[in-house]
Amino acid sequence: MLQPHPPVQNPLQNHLLASLPEAEFKRLAAHLELVQMRLGDVLYESGCQLHHVYFPTTSIVSLLYVLEDGASAEIAVVGFEGILGISLFMGGDTTPSRAVVQCAGWGYRLKAHVFKAEFKRAGPLLYLLLRYTQALITQMTQTAVCNRHHAIEQQLCRWFLLSLDRLSSDSLTMTQDLIANNLGVRREGVTEAAGKLQRAGYIRYARGHITVLDRPGLERHVCECYGVVKLEFDRLLKDILPGDPHQVLGKSLPD
Repeated sequence: MLQPHPPVQNPLQNHLLASLPEAEFKRLAAHLELVQMRLGDVLYESGCQLHHVYFPTTSIVSLLYVLEDGASAEIAVVGFEGILGISLFMGGDTTPSRAVVQCAGWGYRLKAHVFKAEFKRAGPLLYLLLRYTQALITQMTQTAVCNRHHAIEQQLCRWFLLSLDRLSSDSLTMTQDLIANNLGVRREGVTEAAGKLQRAGYIRYARGHITVLDRPGLERHVCECYGVVKLEFDRLLKDILPGDPHQVLGKSLPD
């Protein structure tokens, strides 16, 4: 079980926060609040007013579009590379999507008025967020194409790889029901696709615990959509995300 105050947590584990110049980071760091993100926690509901933005550090959050009948499908995943709550600086205080914790962990949240004040300075934070948002839109667009044109098995490979890119391990804790809900498919389809990947030796799946055994195998098996998304994130963020983790984590925190 996660401890209430994990000593290893640091806001600089989030790449966007780590990329800010020290002056801008200190202004925000004084207001950051460490939050535990449990599997299945809902951070935002569709249509609700946003009171915080979230910067995940060791968790992954799914953005889901929810239909009137309650059905839903994932449109993007956000981890330590990003931020949740882009509607606050894109012209609205509400969001059409639901944000649900997909992989448990930790993150930091920041009150909306503090975040908006820093964004309105039109400094480094604005530049970072616009680049990140363009990459996120690419992920959303490619997800829609993938869900329409590619097999569940390929979608599952894409989902695994995008998740692994946002974690420091090769293991995920996720039920088949939750995966099916994220992909917008039937549970039986996920069971069949996961079984094929397991028989091929790419993953091991047991009681909600997924371990990737052969990542290169998944990369060979996945559709083009994963590569498109990864290339765009690398292209847009490679010159602003931290290169030397020791240098980044050496940035001073406010007293």
